[in-house]
Parts: sequence; structure tokens; C-alpha cells
Amino acid sequence: MIPNRLKQLWAEGKPTINGWCSIGNPFTAEIMAAQGFDSVTIDMQHGALDYSHLLPMFQAMRASGATLMARVPWLEPGIIMKALDAGAYGIICPMVNSAEDAARFVSYLRYPPLGQRSFGPTRVSFAAGANYAGEANDNILAFAMIETAEGMANLDAIAATPGLDGIYVGPADLTLSLTQGRLAPGFDREEPEMIAALHTILAACKTNGIRAALHCGTPDYAAKAVGWGFDMTTVGGDSRFLAAAAGAAVAGFRKLTDGVAAGGAAGGAAGGAAGGAAGKTEKGAY
Repeated sequence: MIPNRLKQLWAEGKPTINGWCSIGNPFTAEIMAAQGFDSVTIDMQHGALDYSHLLPMFQAMRASGATLMARVPWLEPGIIMKALDAGAYGIICPMVNSAEDAARFVSYLRYPPLGQRSFGPTRVSFAAGANYAGEANDNILAFAMIETAEGMANLDAIAATPGLDGIYVGPADLTLSLTQGRLAPGFDREEPEMIAALHTILAACKTNGIRAALHCGTPDYAAKAVGWGFDMTTVGGDSRFLAAAAGAAVAGFRKLTDGVAAGGAAGGAAGGAAGGAAGKTEKGAY
């Protein structure tokens, strides 16, 4: 089986950066994976996509060499096993609130005797190389999301779950839950109470020898989190990158053309006519 590159990088003491795909399109996924992320996660929970998008997106990203993962919609064995069979090398599971939740989650990822995963690696047996069945238990990553007050209350027990590889912090839901809506959801928290919560999660991960991951909005905050001790950070995602770049282009255009009349001065009409004629002669090229 092709080794999990994230595990190799962490063994070398290197932090990793994770990309995030919420748009159900193989070409968008291919573009994201080509940017140099160590891993790329397809968001099946809140993303505009489902399993029928997941598999071709994995296929499109295969050549990048990034570790491919999926955030599943919920703690449900069927979709977890299908995402793994499609080629996921890691699963991020939302709303893990107890040690029992964490234990069930781990069991769905592991073949017997370590779990109850059903055997049928439809695509991953081709994508992951030889001896997948014998090596998958050691290569597949299990990340439980801590994003509720209940999850925080059970943090130590969750982090101690045998077979759990890490905790992935969802700061938006965690903020909503811990403050009962007093603080608006969002990434890159600066409130002392939320930073304290992040450090509490980080400490629980370090105590139990598992990885700590955080969803961030900016590279600056991700670098800060790595400085605190987080092993993996997600920085933005495809939909946000698209919106930010498009918005910046429009804003730049508005600023540069503010007060400029369309077509310039006197030559505007003539230029427009010439442009129309050229457009007719070259129509077939488009």
C-alpha cells in the first residue's frame, strides 16, 4: 500500500497544510490539489456535493500526490466505509461528543480485529497499491471533530480513544456551542476564552499522543496555530478562494475605472464600431 504521506511528514516533525473542497467538481478539485497542499479534504457535510462527486474528485486529484481525505456528513458507518472504498486515506467525522461516539467512529474505519469495517475496497484497491487490506489499518487516519460543549466536556475521554489518530477542531461550531450563541461563528478566534479552549484541546492531544488539527481562515492564523503546537491546519477552501479572488478583481476594476466614461472620450463610438466589426469577422473562432 502507498504510505500515508501525512504520517511520514509528522514523523519528520513537519507541520502540514490541508486544502478544503466544497465545490462538487473534479476540475476544481484538480486545481486545488495542484497547488501544493500536503492533503486535500472533500467536504461531504457542508459542501455542495455528495458521493457521486467524491469519487471522480478523488480520481482527478490522484496525480497530485496529496493525501486525500473526506469529511463525512455524520457518524454513520455506510458513508464512512464508502468514502474509504473510494480512496480516502483519512476521515474527518463531525460532532463527536463522547468517548462512545469516538469508539464507534474508529471501529467503522478499521478492518477486524481492530474494527468492523466491511471489506470491499472498490476503487482504493487500485489507487492505493498492493496489500491494501493488510496495511489499511495502519495508514488510514481517523480525525474526530470537537465542536460542541458536550465534546469539550468529554474531551479527555475522546482523546484517549484507542485507534483515534487526531482531533480536528471546528472553531465556528465550537464557538457557537461554548458561548451559546453569544459569539458569532467564524474562524481565527481571538477571544481569550476561545484561545483557551484551543489550548485545552491541544493539550489533550499531546497528552494522548494524537494529532491536533485546526480549521483556519488565513495563513497568518495557521502559522500561529502551528506555533502553539497544532500538527495540521486547513487554510481556506475552494469556494472562499474563488469568492476572494473574484471579489478582489471586481474591486480593483471599480477602483481603477471610477469616474472613467465607457469607451473613453470622443473615440469611444468609433472604437465600439470597429470592435463590433472585428467581432463579426472572428465569430467563428469562439
